[in-house]
Amino acid sequence: MALNRLSEETSPYLQQHKHNPVEWWPWCQEAFEEAQRLDKPVLLSVGYAACHWCHVMAHESFEKEDTAELMNRLFINIKVDREERPDVDTLYMTALQELGEQGGWPLTMFLTPDGMPFFGGTYFPDKSRFGKPSFKDVLVNVARVYAQEKETIAQNTAYLKQRLTPRLNYGAAPEFSEEQLAAIAAKFIGAIDPTNGGLRGAPKFPNTTIFQFLWRAGLRYNLKTCIEEVKNTLLHICQGGIYDHLGGGFSRYTVDERWLVPHFEKMLYDNALLIEFMTEVWKETQSDRLKTRVAETIGWLKRDMIVPGGAFAASYDADSEGEEGKFYVWTAREITDILGHGEEAAIFAQTYDVTEGGNWEGKTILNRLKALALLNGGEERAMDECRAKLFAERERRVKPGWDDKVLADWNGLAIRALARAGDAFAQPDWIVLAADAYGFVKSRMIENGRLFHSWRDGKLKGPATAADYANIISAALVLHQVTGEPRYLDDAVEWTAIMNRHYDAEQGGYYFAADDTSDLILRPLSASDDAVPNANATMLQNLADLYTLTGDAAYLKRADGLLTAFQGAAQTMAIGYTGLLSGALTLISPQSIAIAGDRAGPDAAAWRRALAEVSLPGATVQWVNPDENLPASSPAFGKKAIDGKTTAYICFGPRCSEPITDPAILKDRLKEDRAVSVQVAASPV
Repeated sequence: MALNRLSEETSPYLQQHKHNPVEWWPWCQEAFEEAQRLDKPVLLSVGYAACHWCHVMAHESFEKEDTAELMNRLFINIKVDREERPDVDTLYMTALQELGEQGGWPLTMFLTPDGMPFFGGTYFPDKSRFGKPSFKDVLVNVARVYAQEKETIAQNTAYLKQRLTPRLNYGAAPEFSEEQLAAIAAKFIGAIDPTNGGLRGAPKFPNTTIFQFLWRAGLRYNLKTCIEEVKNTLLHICQGGIYDHLGGGFSRYTVDERWLVPHFEKMLYDNALLIEFMTEVWKETQSDRLKTRVAETIGWLKRDMIVPGGAFAASYDADSEGEEGKFYVWTAREITDILGHGEEAAIFAQTYDVTEGGNWEGKTILNRLKALALLNGGEERAMDECRAKLFAERERRVKPGWDDKVLADWNGLAIRALARAGDAFAQPDWIVLAADAYGFVKSRMIENGRLFHSWRDGKLKGPATAADYANIISAALVLHQVTGEPRYLDDAVEWTAIMNRHYDAEQGGYYFAADDTSDLILRPLSASDDAVPNANATMLQNLADLYTLTGDAAYLKRADGLLTAFQGAAQTMAIGYTGLLSGALTLISPQSIAIAGDRAGPDAAAWRRALAEVSLPGATVQWVNPDENLPASSPAFGKKAIDGKTTAYICFGPRCSEPITDPAILKDRLKEDRAVSVQVAASPV
């Protein structure tokens, strides 16, 4: 009988595979020692609980005795949850891409017994199709090459080792200029789908980091096309099938170019990033649609994603009862049985694309892509009532699988988003949600002074990555600005010191793994974004904020070094480095607003409303109580309330405005002062 070693693992994804006939090992040193003892190659399979194609490959191959027999005889088999060990996933996904393959999950990599990759792919079918060989053929051929063609293996591993070894500096490059950043943003417009929004083609991902940069650059350089493309993208995302119109929350992506057909899995990170981005765009547009989607998505987080103790779970699966999307889709008959045949039901069907034939495999994915505009107030209220009835019926269905592990980096994104949304929309309960999740991370995910990446069932798993620290630091900095509590700033300072000590890349930036993470062949180093902003991009903003908030010039020096280390790569492959580009916008001219006055005083709400009606991404906001002062190095040092009135000062770099004692004037001045006049080059780098 196969010895499957996954039964004691806490990961829901690994638990899904504990009854496979495959002799799975978790990621551990003992597995590689066994491979060395038997001189067998390692088969590394990486996936996650909400991954549809991971389930498909499991059903087709890992649950089959004949395939498992080949795997067990020819390989040492290791199963990894990419969400629990993102450092392992990052390393080997990069290796796959260096082999010229497109990344994705499940990730299927073949390694030597010392962990060096030599061949790989993603999903392999049980029978040859989709232009891919069968998984069993792959197993046999890879084992043959490993046994008989040692020179080929040595060449592949040597090439990949050279390609994977981090370069601490990407070569000399000119410093970013305002003109260059504006030109990069203008160039990106050619990659945007002018009809549906998002990047051209399919599949369609939200690509929040890219569109955040376009928004920032559009506001800063008066690039109206950038601003309009962002609005159009969010419009289609908010009205498309990627959004759950009954329960709130967004799926990870759609397979089509119209945002209609999602893969249905819901990830914490996507929703956190979209909440934050929609909030920022709402500040400028005051869009009722964005306001509603933010509230509904936070409602989903509050209802379905909180684990005992207040942190947020990782994801919901795409599948239920063995079928993709079964929980979410409807037939016209089901909807009629619930809503009836009246006028409101007819309006609902027209608005949400309900037809007898359906819009996906004979079923209906609710969407408003054919009715993008809001209806009148009475009709929208009627639609709310219809959706509530359908939601109540849907709650009776078997729900998709819930991955309830807590990830520090994704919780950092959610905490930051909730704090910013709570502040902008004057919803203090959202800020409480953020503070509760932050308290969970601080109380349950730290051991011996060090953060861990994952928590489930009281057990910590995975060493913290740079993304864990970067996102929690960012969350602490936002909570400090929103609440005024010094403890959050103290935490950010302490955690940044840990990053500087254990993740420092010497010539600039931060390694993804700590210097005492002992089970990796190499420590990844990059500033390119994935589905989430890169840790180095997040730290660039964090360091700029820390400089503004503490006055310590060491943070500014480190930020300059980080940008210098990666700006060559960013200038060469800009679309992969938009998080870093957004940080560069901050570093070129740090923006801060100092408000001298009582943040709990009777007129504070008017000032908060003014700040909530203008988008200033990357800016810091500091309230200075009458008995306080900003650091001596701050451009707003010594700024005081005028004649006992709450007084604001707008600071761009080292310059601060004259005192402003009227919130309406503050809003107008912020919009005037944030823009920079530049000549946009026709052919940017």
